[in-house]
Amino acid sequence: MRVSHAAAGLSVWFVVLGCIHAVTLEVKDKNSTCIKADLSASFSIAYNTSSAVRTVQISLPNSTTVDTTSSTCGKDGGAPWLVAVFGFGHTLGLSFSTNRSLYDVANLTLQYNLSDTSVFPSANMSGVVTLVSASPGIQAAINTTYRCVSPTVVAVGTANVTFTNMRLQAYMPGNDLSRAESVCMADQTSTTSSPTTVSTTTVAPAPTPTPSGTPEQGNYSVKDTNGTTCLLAQMGLQLNVSYASRSQNKTVQELLNLNPNLTDSSGSCGVSSATLVLTGGQNTTLSFTFTLNSTTSKYRLSGITLFAKWADMSVPFSVSNTSLNFLRSTLGYSYMCNAEQTLFVSAAFSLNTFKLKVQPFGVKTDQFATAEQCQMDQNQMLIPIIVGAALAGLVLITLIAYLIGKRRSHAGYQAI
Repeated sequence: MRVSHAAAGLSVWFVVLGCIHAVTLEVKDKNSTCIKADLSASFSIAYNTSSAVRTVQISLPNSTTVDTTSSTCGKDGGAPWLVAVFGFGHTLGLSFSTNRSLYDVANLTLQYNLSDTSVFPSANMSGVVTLVSASPGIQAAINTTYRCVSPTVVAVGTANVTFTNMRLQAYMPGNDLSRAESVCMADQTSTTSSPTTVSTTTVAPAPTPTPSGTPEQGNYSVKDTNGTTCLLAQMGLQLNVSYASRSQNKTVQELLNLNPNLTDSSGSCGVSSATLVLTGGQNTTLSFTFTLNSTTSKYRLSGITLFAKWADMSVPFSVSNTSLNFLRSTLGYSYMCNAEQTLFVSAAFSLNTFKLKVQPFGVKTDQFATAEQCQMDQNQMLIPIIVGAALAGLVLITLIAYLIGKRRSHAGYQAI
């Protein structure tokens, strides 16, 4: 089934390659299973036609199979690989690494075949495109199953991969997924997710800590495949994270200022979606996804993803929310907010922004366009005007009262 929507030179195609539900994938070494995954996945991919840019939405079908040639258990020092094949030459690959206490997805690789006209109609190129994302934030303790029912969005170049209902394990000691689970942070904070079998102790979060100071404003940018700047951002960022502390054996809350001098920026730009990825110290990756409504010419910050692996964390912290509605502005303008804003992402994570200015679409000559200001900035501009008007009114009233009083005083001393 394929449905097309077109507006303002943008086409969005929804393509279903078979039924949409979880698939089971296994990598085996002789008779032993070393990698197993039960998951659902969908892909949002932008590609060029001769007249426009189209975005195709693909779901992983139940006909997906494991590529036994490329998949490996990682013997002889090599990395374990799970490579899934679907459709006409499309693949999804996950490579794994371990430090013997934790394992994680080291790289996510997406390959799609533009020659598949049933999925990419009117593409102005052909052949296979390969996109790679390093450290997408999927990590678990060794000999446990990674579980994340909540949606997990991974930005891969000009595409997004969304996993749901994921149960995954590498370096398996047996042939089936372990009953012990490492549960993603999104499921731990969700009120609707399935209950976890992991034994935990719930401790009330500590009071909000006092910030160490206002974070320094950083300058970040993203370039497209032609080397042209397509996204600009200036902002000071402060992470407010609640996590399980290894040293204190309880949930703690920490404020961390992102240091722009130790932060690298990357990302991707499309006609209707743009992504800014900030990689900082302490193994921290913060991603922003902006979405443009081509009908209304309005854009917004629609998604924030944080992965952190700090020294005192009992387990790595990972949270993603793709249904946000922050930093709303109009195409052709930048968004500016000098006032401090708090962007609530989940119960365990919020982001404080300072002196923020961003433009994810329509950047020209590496410069911000005219800014649309946030309501808080507008209110702060009104305060001195209101105060000044009130003072002017008070002076006028005083002056009128003085003149009336003076006139009455002269009237009381008439000549006899």
